[in-house]
Amino acid sequence: MGNSLFDIKGKIALVTGSTHGLGMAMAKGLGHAGATIIINGNSSQPKIDEAVMEFKKEGIKAFGYKFNVAIEGEVIEAISKIECEVGPIDILINNAGIIKRIPLIEMEVSDFKEVVDIDLVSPFIVSKHVVKGMITRKQGKIINICSMMSELGRNGVGAYAAAKGGLKMLTKNMATEWAKHNVQVNGIGPGYFATKQTEPIRVDGHPFNEFIINRTPAAKWGNPDDLSGAAIFLSSKASDFVNGHILYVDGGILATIGKPTNEN
Repeated sequence: MGNSLFDIKGKIALVTGSTHGLGMAMAKGLGHAGATIIINGNSSQPKIDEAVMEFKKEGIKAFGYKFNVAIEGEVIEAISKIECEVGPIDILINNAGIIKRIPLIEMEVSDFKEVVDIDLVSPFIVSKHVVKGMITRKQGKIINICSMMSELGRNGVGAYAAAKGGLKMLTKNMATEWAKHNVQVNGIGPGYFATKQTEPIRVDGHPFNEFIINRTPAAKWGNPDDLSGAAIFLSSKASDFVNGHILYVDGGILATIGKPTNEN
């Protein structure tokens, strides 16, 4: 019984924004657990094709689709193609997102709206059109990638925090409306992870590197692979009665007020 709870072999998982970073890490985790992966990106077809080849080299069955998650027409067309060419989407991970590090008083309204459109409105758009098939089939898993900024503020990321806080509540409301159809909707809130994007600030002596290590009870940055277990759990039968929950994978940051700078 134990292992079958986490069995996702043969499931089809769409992971938005999965050509790199944490999206790719979660997609690979699901792929190595037996799921067929739909890779999504919006930057360029060659980048998507390159990601598909990387997945296939690791023995993962993968397909790539280029579409903008914030444009409803593109989303509708892409979902139709995916379900026709690959099969029904069993698992959706809304991972695509952006951040603009601009103090609120200096931020243009257009920049604020762009962050909210991609980080909050697009999960609504994609989920709305994927869940229709899930409701018909009476089963499905939707995972929204939230953030510690769903709970905390930080200088310079006001738009991102507002969007992620909204995504946390959107997750709860999706769960409220769709649980009766045997569709589970939950979120993952990543902490600080060692990725190519954070590489420049993860050097010894960098103030932010020291801040993260001292602020995290685990005293380290997360490895992107650390998200795989959470993604598999929320994609499998093991989470069939888990709904509207945000699972924070943060090394314990949200569990503590922190420690004095002179404490080991």
